[in-house]
Amino acid sequence: MLSYDYYQILYLRTTKLKIKHMNYDILVLGSGPGGYVAAIRASQLGMKTAIIEKESLGGVCLNWGCIPTKALLKSAQVFDYINHAAEYGINVNEAKHDFSAVVQRSRGVADGMSKGVQFLLKKNKIDVLMGTGKLLNGKKIEVTAADGTKSVVEGKHIILATGARSRELPNLKQDGKKVFGYREAMTLPSQPKSMIVVGSGAIGVEFAYFYNSMGTKVTIVEFMPNIVPVEDEEISKQLLKSFKKSGIEIMTESTVEAVDTSGAVCKVSVKNKKGEMVSLEADVVLSAVGITPNIEGIGLEDVGVITDKGKVVVNDFYQTNIPGIYAIGDIVKGQALAHVASAEGILCVEKIAGHHPEPLDYNNIPGCTYSSPEIASVGYTEKGAKEAGYEIKVGKFPFSASGKASAAGAKEGFVKLIFDAKYGEFLGAHMIGMNVTELIAEVVVARKLESTGHEIIKSVHPHPTMSEAIMEAAAAAYGEVIHL
Repeated sequence: MLSYDYYQILYLRTTKLKIKHMNYDILVLGSGPGGYVAAIRASQLGMKTAIIEKESLGGVCLNWGCIPTKALLKSAQVFDYINHAAEYGINVNEAKHDFSAVVQRSRGVADGMSKGVQFLLKKNKIDVLMGTGKLLNGKKIEVTAADGTKSVVEGKHIILATGARSRELPNLKQDGKKVFGYREAMTLPSQPKSMIVVGSGAIGVEFAYFYNSMGTKVTIVEFMPNIVPVEDEEISKQLLKSFKKSGIEIMTESTVEAVDTSGAVCKVSVKNKKGEMVSLEADVVLSAVGITPNIEGIGLEDVGVITDKGKVVVNDFYQTNIPGIYAIGDIVKGQALAHVASAEGILCVEKIAGHHPEPLDYNNIPGCTYSSPEIASVGYTEKGAKEAGYEIKVGKFPFSASGKASAAGAKEGFVKLIFDAKYGEFLGAHMIGMNVTELIAEVVVARKLESTGHEIIKSVHPHPTMSEAIMEAAAAAYGEVIHL
């Protein structure tokens, strides 16, 4: 029987592949916030590294996700401020927005960040191979460039960081024009007069806020009983109240059964919470029902990497069942968040380098939603803490009682903290309001350091700041709150 090597050499000859004997220590497939961070950390640790990317450096996050969406949301926020300038004693003539210019600014921000990643990779002497990568046996990756040219690179270790894409439901097919995902939602050629957003996770509510602020009539259809269903129920109720006040229509416990795009508008058949069929019309439909990991076509089956329920199976340090092959980010267990992918990439590389990192604590990962009001949370929800068997103390402080929030004209929302009643363990935090995504890191650090509720209370917070609400909420949990 002829050896595998013989057949591979024959294959390489017949397809005119180029074999690059670069002898990399680390090959990273994908340059998103998991891939490029892993590559840079590997280089810092003295490992010769290459990164393979089929589209744009920075991946979805920098080019089509985290960064450009925040640029859009900032434009919406500025427009909101101008429209409410009279509340601050400032008179402004009728404000108008240029939708195309808003989109163009967002793309400019994304392009700048992508160039920044290019600079960082060059600075750290990381080779960038542009093309689509596919695993081969023997710790090799076949790279197909845009012009069809193929090459094969080798590495002692391979890290898969291929990310995810918009999930597509059978009854909600995306055509990229009338029914689309988050990517198309960021670059529409013109502003729609009406939009139906299916799904109310972070992506759904962020785009709902953006388009509603720009003047589009927005309707959210959510399958679960609450919008932003992963959040604490009180957070969900507050956002529901805020969104309805701003004019967004919301249908919970409802499902999209079918979408007819044959006419001038989309006709959407929705089964509501009563089981009744309701017909909605809108110019466009945004499908924000989650994401699908990009694990197809990268050679997992060819080399024997095990997957389960659409994700790559890894251990605590992201090694697959095949020695030398690792996976991080959206294609493995855990929250599909950019900062999670980055943390996983660093841990993975440090373990490869012989360091002794601790496994990632997925219960201390902050989640942020950048609608207005913003949402930030970490750890157990109140319901989750009770289900886990804790006897709890809960403290809540409304921003209506905050001097800084009042001065800023942002009294909407609150901070809610959850502690273990027996030992004072900091179990969770849930916030909704202005700039709370900037406040949540305090809680993450406090929980990492195993701080108790009393230690939070006795940590002096500056006045006047939004951050005081954390101290006040902790005090409220223990009956010591001053400003309520």
